[in-house]
Amino acid sequence: ARRGKAAGEGLSLWIDQNQVRHFSGFPMEIFVIADGYVMPYILDPNFEKHLPVIPTEVTTVNFTWKSGGQKYFYNFYELQSFDNQILDDPVISIVSEGKIPRKPKVFSVLLLCSGNATGVASFGIGLVIKNRKGTHLPGMPLRLKLQKHCINHGPDPECDKKCANGGKCNLEKKCECPEGYMGQYCSIALCYPQCMNGGTCISPGVCSCADGYQGPHCEGGICREKCLNGGKCIQKDTCSCPKGYHGPRCQLSKCFPHCVNGGRCVGKNICRCSKGYSGPACEIG
Repeated sequence: ARRGKAAGEGLSLWIDQNQVRHFSGFPMEIFVIADGYVMPYILDPNFEKHLPVIPTEVTTVNFTWKSGGQKYFYNFYELQSFDNQILDDPVISIVSEGKIPRKPKVFSVLLLCSGNATGVASFGIGLVIKNRKGTHLPGMPLRLKLQKHCINHGPDPECDKKCANGGKCNLEKKCECPEGYMGQYCSIALCYPQCMNGGTCISPGVCSCADGYQGPHCEGGICREKCLNGGKCIQKDTCSCPKGYHGPRCQLSKCFPHCVNGGRCVGKNICRCSKGYSGPACEIG
């Protein structure tokens, strides 16, 4: 599965599927920029809430980028940890300013836990991309805010008995977790996107939804009372109504008198009549 569209001939920046598999247990590509356009979900203020936390075991995030046929120049203006007690400032494997390579090339963001505390730390990556005329790419400056899990714990002599979900106890008596799991004993499953609306990630990519929600990521609601007149359930007990109807269940018509003989209200006091009927309320047959 891919998030966003495939890289075309133009400027593109993405995290490859093997890297994402480390976060979520499933191979998929996450595009930041595709064919010269910043992906809309990247610009969504709530985007970080849907991303998985980068596990303790992952110390580098690899990005791939290419400029395609045009010249583009970049500047990483921010590489910052928002909790240095847990996470050091990110470090990139390339110079902070330069020209984007024409052909696909990988660069890495190094994420090192401070070793002082256990927890989840947020960090920011700020990026500006300009063309050869100095014009910003639409959507710039781009600021990604991500999260990294760090564990500060010593060796556990009983590590081999406690590592769960296929984790293995290494020579340092610490659990090494398989893809899709994290935590001291590999007990925390990872889901991408994160389970929404109070859902719980119970295994890699599998959400258990709270009452009233459904969908692979618990993104959809369940309406206990059916939406009427062509309305659609979009959130828990919330209907989206077609033109001409309103109310909690789309049960109220904007047409008065009501459309009859199978007619449908399509706007305020506008009826669309079934074949063979006419009149303001489809009353003539």
